[in-house]
Amino acid sequence: MASASVRVTQFFAAIVVCLLAGLIGSIFTAPAVPTWYATLTKPALTPPAWLFGPVWTVLFILMGIALYLVWRKGWEQKDVQVATAIFAVQLALNVLWSYFFFGLQVPFLALIEIVLLWVAVCITIGAFYRISIPATALLLPYLLWVTFAAYLTYGIYTLNPL
Repeated sequence: MASASVRVTQFFAAIVVCLLAGLIGSIFTAPAVPTWYATLTKPALTPPAWLFGPVWTVLFILMGIALYLVWRKGWEQKDVQVATAIFAVQLALNVLWSYFFFGLQVPFLALIEIVLLWVAVCITIGAFYRISIPATALLLPYLLWVTFAAYLTYGIYTLNPL
């Protein structure tokens, strides 16, 4: 059993890793929002641009807590290692969407990529389910938001032909 200080360190490390992914994504996002993104025709139900930052911050924190709940089950367990690796893949795909959509400004690539992200999130949820039901529950808002983001990405792609 890990000591309390180790558990606290793991808890914050898991959250920081997820927030760092968000920070990396924001490097591509922030400059494009007031310029390129502002000029796009957007689908119905598009929230105001200011809402995305707070929503993603909460989601990254929830993802970090979910990661911690899996990690604390014991790194020596093979299912924990596999679930964590799958989680890392979906986290990388999350950052990659920001690069394709905002960095490269290619909604079509972002659309293909967000489908892959959605699948990866579902696989992550399945892997986490075998280890921690609470961790699984914490990822459900993320899955819903990625589903919504896929709708927005598709809408932007179809409404803004090249």
